[in-house]
Amino acid sequence: MSIETTDRLVDHVLSASIADLSPHDVEKAKIFLLDTLGVGIAGSSGASVEQLLSTVQSWGAGDEATVWVTGERVSAQAAAMVNAYQIHCLEYDCVHEGAVVHPMATVLSTMIAYAERRSAAGRPVPGCDFLMAMILGVDVAAYMGMAATGPVRFFRPATAGGLGATAAIARLEGLDATGMKDALGNMYGQTCGTLQPHAEGSPLLGLQIGFNARGALSALDLAAAGFRGPHDIVDGQYGYLPMFEAGQFDLDIIWRDLGRVWQMSELSHKPFPSGRLTHGVIDALNRVINGKGVAPDEILKITAYVPPLVHRLVGRPDVPEPEPNYAKLCLAYVAGAYMTRGQVDVPEFRSEEVLRDPALHAHAAKVEVVLDDNPDENALDPQRFVFELADGTVEEVDIPHMFGHPRAALTVEENRAKFDRCVTYGRRALSRERADRIAGAVGAVEELADAAELARMTVADRTE
Repeated sequence: MSIETTDRLVDHVLSASIADLSPHDVEKAKIFLLDTLGVGIAGSSGASVEQLLSTVQSWGAGDEATVWVTGERVSAQAAAMVNAYQIHCLEYDCVHEGAVVHPMATVLSTMIAYAERRSAAGRPVPGCDFLMAMILGVDVAAYMGMAATGPVRFFRPATAGGLGATAAIARLEGLDATGMKDALGNMYGQTCGTLQPHAEGSPLLGLQIGFNARGALSALDLAAAGFRGPHDIVDGQYGYLPMFEAGQFDLDIIWRDLGRVWQMSELSHKPFPSGRLTHGVIDALNRVINGKGVAPDEILKITAYVPPLVHRLVGRPDVPEPEPNYAKLCLAYVAGAYMTRGQVDVPEFRSEEVLRDPALHAHAAKVEVVLDDNPDENALDPQRFVFELADGTVEEVDIPHMFGHPRAALTVEENRAKFDRCVTYGRRALSRERADRIAGAVGAVEELADAAELARMTVADRTE
């Protein structure tokens, strides 16, 4: 193994420029910037946010950065941690399916906290620089996940996401190649993220993204102070891919597309606030119920044939009184919610009455999740659904790409509609005027003199 791998990634982060991007890449970056701000606003009302905020405030005072929506001023590290959790806690944030990484949760929360700290120090981050660094942070996080060829062992949105976030802010800080490698090494030493909270439905799952967002800022500060981190952290003897991915990786996956395919344009929307792996059944149900005119009560059984990752992570049994995080990651519950309520959105996971609804669980009991013969341990699709109906007929639905995938993408209008819904779900609902203001700033982000304005715009007035 050679440090060449880290060198090549660092050179990409330092040398790429906005001129290397196509108009499509820039448009996608703005789309997912708006989407991530929206789900972070909605997530301010998520489970345990109040407890998290009171805890980080007890760790010491700070006046560097903003908690989105509610506006508390805390240290940059605390803001990155809380806002990262808010982005992911509803399971509504975008995902790179090939990498099995939610890169924007870690990257954006870290970058905005960093930009606010810079702004407070009289060194604002221009919007054009912010946009490019964000795209590069997503590249690093996504390529780290894409290079892994074995089954997911750790929570990649946190682990790979932290490295992407560190690369983004190290570029903004102007570190040279050695300094950026120090920062990445300092981040690698803090990298964490277990899948056990996923298995149990614990809110710690999303908080791990926060741990790594906070760690990215610490890693940068240490590097800027001259603290040397290890450099051979990608494929070195005890590097990220040998350790977190059990040595099952292929670097050619990175080199084939690095600098040619910008992974921001390969992100998938999450049209529904549940695990991305559950979205296939919603897509299939929509086609059968709304497309074929089949009433939910006419469906006797649904057999979902899914790849190994889907079977392992969301093929869990439905339980009568699930916690919200468990329900979001249970394909059967999500199917039951759609059949009972005709939608899957934030309210389907917020109300105890809904979570315990006997009719919902009766529909969920119709679902059987079956492992298909897909050899790819990281594949989310294709998925196939077989519906057995009361009249004895059978409907089959093949889902080559789930709704929200780049090849089945949301339109610009659908993205804005999701954002407009999200800003009403926050701990304080934002006005339409405020939503328009945020959307306008994102649409012209290159023209912002100070990217920290994005955080300030999320804070709801008391009158809103």
